[in-house]
Formats: sequence, C-alpha cells, structure tokens
Amino acid sequence: MNCTRFYILALSFSFLTTPLLFGDEASSQISIGQKIYIEHCASCHGEHGQGVADKYDETLYGDKSLDDLTRIIHDTMPEEDPEQVVSDDAKRVAEYLYDSFYTAEARAKNQPPRIELVRLTNNQYLNVVADLFTNFLGASTVDDSRGLSAEYFDSKNMSRNKRKIERTDPFIDFEFKDGSPGEGIGKEEFSIRWDGSFIAEETGAYKFTVRSENGFRMWVNNNDKALIDGWVASGGEVVEQSETVQLLGGRAYPIRLDYYKYKGKTASVELLVQSPHGIQTVIPKRLLSPKRVSESVIVSTPFPPDDASLGYERGSSVSQAWVSATTQAAMEIANIVVQRLDRLAKTNRDDDKRRDKVKDFCYRFVELAFRRPLTEEQKQLLVENQFANSEDLEVAVKRVVLLAFQSPQFLYVELTDTEVDNYDVASRMSLGLWDSLPDQQLLKSAEKGQLLNEKTVRQQAQRMVRDQRAKFKIRGFFHELLPFHEARGITKNIEQYPGFDAQLVSDLKTSIELFIDDVVWGEKSDYRELLLSSDLYLNARLGKFYDVDIKQEDGFEKIALDPKQRAGVVTHPFLLSTLAHQETTSPIHRGVFITRKILSRSLKPPPMAIEFEDSKFAPTLTMREKVAELTKSQACMTCHSTINPLGFSLENYDAVGRFRTMDKDKPIDASSDFSLNGGKTVTFTGARDVAEYAVQDEMSQRGFVEHLFQHEIKQASRAYGENILETLRSDFAASDFNIQKLIVEINVLAALHGVDQPQGKK
Repeated sequence: MNCTRFYILALSFSFLTTPLLFGDEASSQISIGQKIYIEHCASCHGEHGQGVADKYDETLYGDKSLDDLTRIIHDTMPEEDPEQVVSDDAKRVAEYLYDSFYTAEARAKNQPPRIELVRLTNNQYLNVVADLFTNFLGASTVDDSRGLSAEYFDSKNMSRNKRKIERTDPFIDFEFKDGSPGEGIGKEEFSIRWDGSFIAEETGAYKFTVRSENGFRMWVNNNDKALIDGWVASGGEVVEQSETVQLLGGRAYPIRLDYYKYKGKTASVELLVQSPHGIQTVIPKRLLSPKRVSESVIVSTPFPPDDASLGYERGSSVSQAWVSATTQAAMEIANIVVQRLDRLAKTNRDDDKRRDKVKDFCYRFVELAFRRPLTEEQKQLLVENQFANSEDLEVAVKRVVLLAFQSPQFLYVELTDTEVDNYDVASRMSLGLWDSLPDQQLLKSAEKGQLLNEKTVRQQAQRMVRDQRAKFKIRGFFHELLPFHEARGITKNIEQYPGFDAQLVSDLKTSIELFIDDVVWGEKSDYRELLLSSDLYLNARLGKFYDVDIKQEDGFEKIALDPKQRAGVVTHPFLLSTLAHQETTSPIHRGVFITRKILSRSLKPPPMAIEFEDSKFAPTLTMREKVAELTKSQACMTCHSTINPLGFSLENYDAVGRFRTMDKDKPIDASSDFSLNGGKTVTFTGARDVAEYAVQDEMSQRGFVEHLFQHEIKQASRAYGENILETLRSDFAASDFNIQKLIVEINVLAALHGVDQPQGKK
C-alpha cells in the first residue's frame, strides 16, 4: 500500500489559499526551503501546496508539529528518492511549509478567510417558507404531553351523544378481536377518533400505513383531504393501505385517524410509519402529541444538493439548476398563497374590503420573507405596481409572490453593503439557531433598536435555544459528527449475530439520539458526558440483545452500566456496529473515526486503499494481530501509528458493540501507546482512556467548537477573527463545557460581528 503522500500531511479543509510571497527581507533559510520545495516537491504537490491532478491532488494542510513534519520529510520525501531532502534541508522545507500554508494559522495570517456572500441553504429555504406561513396559519409546536387524544363511541357514526370514553392513548395498536373496546360500548358496532399531532424527527418522505379489517380514514398535515381512505371496510379481511408525505424534521403536524367497526366478526387497527431512513413500525408514543397544531406548508420542488465540500452544508453554489429550482418553487408558493388567500388575509370573497385586506397581507408577507421592513421603493415595485397593473386580484398576488421569492433580498443572506443593523442581527440569529425566520419577539426587538446590545442579543439567544427548531438543528449537527450516514443499510452475518436486524439498527439509532438529547438538553449540558457517561437508552429488544435487564415493556429506559465497559458515544453500540465489518471488528474504521471526529486530528484517505480481506489471514490470528500485520510497513505506520492505537482501544467490543474479553480464544489486549506531537506518547488501556484523554485535550475541544460553529453559522470560523476558536474554547471550558451555552455564545458572536462596540457586556 503506497501511503506515503497521505501520511505526510493530514488535512482539515479542501479550499485553496495562496501563501504569503516572501521578499528580500525574508530570511535566507526560509528562501532556501522554498527553493527546495519548488525543485523537489511542487511538481506533485503544487506551488502553493494545492495539489496536482493525476499526481497528488490533495492539499498540503495539516496539524503535525514542526518537528514531526521535518521528520516525515526527512524519511519519505521526495517519494522517488527520499535521500535528496534530509537533515537541514528537510527542516528548511518544513519551516517553509509551516509558515506559508500548512497550518490553519499560516493560512489565516497570509490570506485570512472572509465571510462569504451565501444564499439560503436548501434546509433554510424550506424552514423559512414553512415558518412564513405559520405566521398567518398558526403555530406548529407542541408541549411535553405524548400520545393521541382518543374518543370512543357506541356507534358507527361518532355521534356526540354516543361518546362513552375520552382518554389519551400512547399509540394505535389494538386487537379488539370480537370484543368491546371499553365499558359502555357494544361489540357489534363502535367507532374511535384519534386526534393530535405527529412529530417528525428528520426531514424527508414519511410512509404512513393503516392496517385493519374495518373502516378507516387518516389525515396528515391536511385537514381538507384524507391521506388514506379505507372507509369502505374490507369484509373481514385485514388489509393495509399506505401513502407517503414529505415532512420537515423538528416540527409537529396535525394527524387524525377515524375508525369504525360495523357488524364485522373481529376488530383491530394499527397505525404505522416508516421514517426517511428507518423501517416500518407502530408510531411510538414519543412521536405523538394529544395537542393538535396547524398545518405546515412544505415546498415540494426538488433542489440540487448544497455544497458540503468543507465538511458542512453551505449556500455557496449558484448553479443553473438552483436558479431553475428557485423559480419553480416561487411558482409553487404563489399557487399555495392563492389557494389559501382568504384564510391568509383573514377575509372572504363577499368582503367589500377584500382587495385592501389582501394588499395589506402582501405587504406583511413580503416583509417577513425579506426579514426586514420594506423600503418605499420596494413597496412600490413589489406590491403597488402589481395591484395597479392587474384587475384580477389573484393574478396580482401571484406576481407579488413570484417577484418576492425570486428576489435576492429573500434568497441571499444579509445582502447589504451598509452597516450592520438590528434586522441583520435578527436574521443572523434566527438562521444560526433555527435555520429559519426571526419570530415576532425577535422582530419587535429589532424594531425597537435593541439588537445591537450584546446583553439583549444574549437574552434572545438563550430564549431561542430552547425552541424545538434549535434542538432539531443540533440533532443534525450530531448526525454529521457521528457516523449516521454510514449506518444506512448496515447488516451483520445473521448466523453469527442472530437478532441483529433492521429493527435492531433502528432501535440503536433511537438509543443514541435519546442519549445525545439527554446530555445536550439536560440541566448540565456537559460535553464531557457525551464521552464519559456510562448511561445507555435501551428498550426491551435492545436489552435482550445486549443482555441488560429492562423493566419497561414499552419505550426506552435509561440504564446506568459499568463505567469500565461504557464511555459515552465512543462505546455506544450504534457507533461500534457501524464502524465494523459484517463478521468482525474494524480497528482501522474505528481508529480513523476517533482520530477525525473525537480527537479532531486531520486525516485523508490514502491515494490507494487496500480492502481488508479476513480470509487471507491465519484463522488463529486476532483482529489486532491482523491489522498490525497489514500496516507494519514504515510508510503505513507513519499514519497508522495514530490510527491503530485508537482502533485497538475499542477491541473489547465485537462487531455489534457487545463487550468481550476474548478474541480467537486469546485475551484481548486493548492497550497501546498513542503518539502526540513533539514525540511524546500517552498509554491507552481501553476505550475509557481515550474518552478521558479527549475531554481534557484542547485540540479535541477546539475541534468540537469548530464543527459546531460551522454547522450553526455556515461560514468559516476564522473569518470572524484569528483567535475566535480559542476564545470560544476557553469560554466553553470556563462554563464547565456547557453545550447550550456554547451554542448561545457562537450565535451571539456571529450575530454581532461587525457591530461597533456592542454594549451590555455579559
């Protein structure tokens, strides 16, 4: 395996920068290093380390120390003849790289990143539209109560005078057989109405299914038209009907199921859902609320994917496909507005002031879309001219909406060359925390001129971080940080791991999400608990598979396990199962993940990857012995000296994340020495040692802060100041690593960037 080029420099970013050009005043030693680099290295790596197509197209950025970089160049470069650049020459090249473009600090000094003009991301576009309509149609939030409101009737037709039972049902999975559903209700004829809200945990297509031998109708996010209509009973045969609907994550949607039995022999009913990346299951209690919310408007126009080349989604690309999508979406929104016009404008067709009320609605609708008051010029262009030029009210409204939703003021973030004002701050805060519009409370503060005051901005951020939209956005952050995408379609050898099926994988995903939510939104909100807690959320199925006694028959239970065996997300079975082969563990996959995402060290895949083939090794070898054999060459160990110790530390966990002490009838050795910058080492004896090292390591802390900043703000963190990450990290540590406070501080800092001398220090 030719890993040399990969091992030289582990990189964090893929964007290109231009190094500082050194003049006559530069030291001769650095000038010599630059000349040596150009002579021996630039042909493969590019003059500025940007890479060369068909040779080595990876950028030369990384986090090795100067001494380590010197040693690597001395030992391995140039690849065709490592003896050409050694000793003092290797040091000079390393110093040139280090000061020019290798480190993030050098790049920030020589060409500081800037805050880019960006458009709304796809997710922001969808959320902005949904919340824009919410301002006129009603809220889509629920309280902490769970289940569905249920009314039981002693009749087929749900007559009010025949209602016998009112209660909250945790879920809909009933088999009445030939009996009565409750006291005072006959066995031959009855009906039930379940009403409330469904909570979507992620964005995408949801497949709803009703299964019954009786009659039923179901509505989801549409009070006028049933999503599923099986009102004509099947004559005693159990059938199921399914339909799919698009939903945005982090929101609640109105849901209703009407059901009846009339002279049938038996009665049963199930309400199931298949989430975008899940499996079909009875809708659990945690996703249902007895509180009914208003409908949400969800744009169905497909958009091309956002750019994610820097490790986070951002609205930096403006392609013809995106322009076409925004045009189509504007037309879709215009049609929705016209269809609901009287409800939105709070008028009716017989109202003699209907045109004035509709025009007033248009003003308010466009102002909310633009996230600031309209100028007189905008009022004339966008609204007055459209009403003046069309007698047809609906045509005028469509023109207003089409102009507004194709306007740069809607599509782009902070499109202004003037000083930052209160409405800029409001927009920054709502997009940062919610990926959406400012709410009325935030807009009122902007109107009063209060949002250039740091104290007020922090108070608003502390309020906003408790909103469900903020919680959903943070869940998305952990989906990026942890291997959720890799877990899709994960399978294991069913003979070797009986019971590890799609349902178990879905339960594991729920388990780690509940754990993260508990840590982040708990009273302490302690980052360290993400890595050190021995708690696991388990249901009966997971408890049986992982040999843990679970008292609850339904739902998940928080279980405290042996801290010697469990350490937060590092040892969560979801992560360990995902980062493993079908039959065996994978120290390399696990080690790479820990290196990149937990310790925040830079790694990129080698130019030539070798597939691990278990059958090529002697069957008596442990996995540790196999990996050591595979990566024993000097070139491989340049990098695997980092990867392997971290992967070996997790060898006490098999391919499905169960704790073990033996492999191939040999005691497992999970200990190893981990090399630090500068030639120092630390000894790990297992997973908890890695977790404890990570929570104390400033580079790991800084990496967590940087990932979170990029996810929230959609910009390069160093564009907000050369020392911004260290400032946030030190404040994070001073707050006892409170994640909620870190979210607030990131958004306060970004919201007030460019504001002169903000008042009211914390």
